Amino acid sequence: NVMNRFKNILCIVNTDAHNSVVVEHAVKLAEKNHATLTIVEVIDEIPPNTTLFERTLSSVDLQEKIIEAHQNRLQELVSPWNQKIQIKSKVLTGILFLEVIYEVLRNQHDLVFKTTESGVLLNRIFGSDDMHLLRKCPCPVWLVKPESPKTYQTILAAVDVDDDYPPEEQNTRHLLIQQILKMASSLAMSEHAELHVIHAWLAKYEGAMRDAFIATPEDEVASYVESVKQRHTLTLDKKLDKLDKDILGCIKPKKHLIKGEPRREIPAFAKKIKADIVVMGTVDRTGISGFFMGNTAETILNQLDCSVLAIKPPGFVTPVTLDDQDIDIV
Repeated sequence: NVMNRFKNILCIVNTDAHNSVVVEHAVKLAEKNHATLTIVEVIDEIPPNTTLFERTLSSVDLQEKIIEAHQNRLQELVSPWNQKIQIKSKVLTGILFLEVIYEVLRNQHDLVFKTTESGVLLNRIFGSDDMHLLRKCPCPVWLVKPESPKTYQTILAAVDVDDDYPPEEQNTRHLLIQQILKMASSLAMSEHAELHVIHAWLAKYEGAMRDAFIATPEDEVASYVESVKQRHTLTLDKKLDKLDKDILGCIKPKKHLIKGEPRREIPAFAKKIKADIVVMGTVDRTGISGFFMGNTAETILNQLDCSVLAIKPPGFVTPVTLDDQDIDIV
């Protein structure tokens, strides 16, 4: 079971908000995996020279008192689960996404759970800290929608099996697809959920062939489109065949090859099947250094209205380093 590989889980909460669903998911996975679980809250740093109600508490004392209050609330939050599993808790101060990534780098966490914060734009489900984590966090990020169910019934894995990429990228993409499929299928197993696998494809030269200058006969265009579809179907089948036979026998994933732009088709399909969670990669082009999250992935994420488990390709290196900790990042 590939979900078993998570042994050091980090769960981000906000003690002023509703956290029970995200903590429950994190506890459930940690229990199953005999993993360590650390629950963290990141609070704002108090600027020096802050005076509060004219009292002469120094900003350091004030910060300590606030941290202590949050630490107590964190302990209250985790106490119902403490009988089942040992949970570490800590309060950090600073910019949320940076502190989370520093924590992952310092303690080699292999999965981050977090409740989604809604974005500033009304139609966006993820806020800016979420998007920063999706772009830059070195390990998988599981964003849980606060109103999502405690157990998932419908899981959607989104993969891009197009083989039109430079050879050095092909291998990384192949490994990423395997990871997405393995993770989605083992999650479907543990949740007794239905698994759907989607690949949105395009026939690249269809438009050009129909162009008045080229004016290809319609039956030739149709046979070209059909051949592209067949190639994509075959590639997807091959990727699914690499999954564990026992898992495939148990969950029988439903395949969906949909013709169209991924950025439009994947969110629309997730909505149509009422997916509880989408498992997907967040890097479009793996060969370009410094290219953290592609436009397609970002556009898809901004239209999803459900939980997300986002996976980085092997070899992904976060642009955030522990050396940055002393630098003020604006």
